Amino acid sequence: MSDESEHTSTNIVWHESRVSRSFRHQTFGQHGCTLWFTGLSGSGKSTLAFTLEHKLIAAGFKSYVLDGDNIRHGLNNNLGFSDSDREENIRRVGEVSKLFADAGLIVLSSFISPFRKDRQLVRKIHEDDELNFIEIYIDTPLAICEERDPKELYAKARRGEIPNFTGISSPYEVPDNAEIIIPVTNTREQSAAQMFDYLEQHEIISI
Repeated sequence: MSDESEHTSTNIVWHESRVSRSFRHQTFGQHGCTLWFTGLSGSGKSTLAFTLEHKLIAAGFKSYVLDGDNIRHGLNNNLGFSDSDREENIRRVGEVSKLFADAGLIVLSSFISPFRKDRQLVRKIHEDDELNFIEIYIDTPLAICEERDPKELYAKARRGEIPNFTGISSPYEVPDNAEIIIPVTNTREQSAAQMFDYLEQHEIISI
């Protein structure tokens, strides 16, 4: 987004909370952060995000999933799938994820987010506010995603019924330096354990 669009609102002042981030971390026993799940449709992003959410909450941590389809039912229901709308979709979710992370939650954001520059923008939004951003690439090949096709989207895209469909008529740009890569050979439980261990090793959570 351009600088002009970022500063459309005028006469606004940021109000600081009386609750510091460090106090939230101390009280919650965790550091707020965003785990950003990216990959093709059908790669397993949402399944893994919800699996990790359950594992975290069962262990006593505060977590919440922001899912691509769910967000488009409300916050982003006015956006389509053109490149510009995809960019705005990710920008909005990036800002919401940052707010949740600042509130002390472990945010699990599951979005195809096919373009590197959009994912880099979300990373910058977090890093500029000194919040952890962890990119998780679900490395499931297109052929396997098409074979799964739980929503029959690939079949429709192949028939030309869905324009700008990632992996078919629109590109997916693989992350260059994702913090976590989930191979297709992992079970759901193995993947959740891999991500949980990462959070513990990097002192975002403490057991």
